[in-house]
Amino acid sequence: METGYADVNGLHLYYEIHGSGGTPLLLLHGGLFNIDLQFGPLLPGLSEGRQVIAMDFQAHGRTNDIDRPLGTAALASDVVGLLRELGVPQVDLFGFSVGGAVALELAIKHPELVRKAVISSTSFRPDGMRPENAAVGEMKVEMIAGTPMESEYLAKSPHPDHEHLQELLNKLGAFIGDVDGWSDEEIRGIAAPTLMTAGDCDAMKLEHVVRFQQLRGGDVNGDFIGVPKSQLAVFPGTTHFNGLGRTTLVLDTVITFLDAD
Repeated sequence: METGYADVNGLHLYYEIHGSGGTPLLLLHGGLFNIDLQFGPLLPGLSEGRQVIAMDFQAHGRTNDIDRPLGTAALASDVVGLLRELGVPQVDLFGFSVGGAVALELAIKHPELVRKAVISSTSFRPDGMRPENAAVGEMKVEMIAGTPMESEYLAKSPHPDHEHLQELLNKLGAFIGDVDGWSDEEIRGIAAPTLMTAGDCDAMKLEHVVRFQQLRGGDVNGDFIGVPKSQLAVFPGTTHFNGLGRTTLVLDTVITFLDAD
């Protein structure tokens, strides 16, 4: 494994590179997570036979925070800057939750960078979210005391204290409440094949992820007209926070999609 930092948009952005070969796969974690928490169990399988690049977003993991809100466009700009620093012209994307929104932004606004995109546990418009998600905007440090999210933050952050952790929670709450999403035309127009994954009791409504697949040319009888390049997977018994928890199932689903012609 190679590790390093890239100075991008005022951030000292932490990244890791695992494995080698093929189109690089860029991993984009969710809010309050980091590389290890989100993708740790998946990394050995994902990096077998391919290069995997993983990064910690602003204020997450080993990357510092700056005086800037967390926003989809800003985080996508950080990704573009990192790829430029590493000299990587094109990647496959695997983004979860906040990382999935960033992957969508990249696929829509920077299509030249994206060969394929795995979008996990992400809504493409606010109306796809469940009403309970509003609680994210009211999260306090005390509510995550004793969780891996708290311990990982305090162990790895350049700002290892509860005051900065609360600031991150505040920024994530504002992020959730300020996502406008993308139009049907933008989703339909994504050039890269997409794989949408979701849990069957996730933060998004199931009809919303089905709508995404319909916009991507899915929900058809593949025996007669062919299997669409864009796909949908719903993982059983799966919530938002353990959305990638079934390692064997996730690896088989994602790797099969990425390796397909």
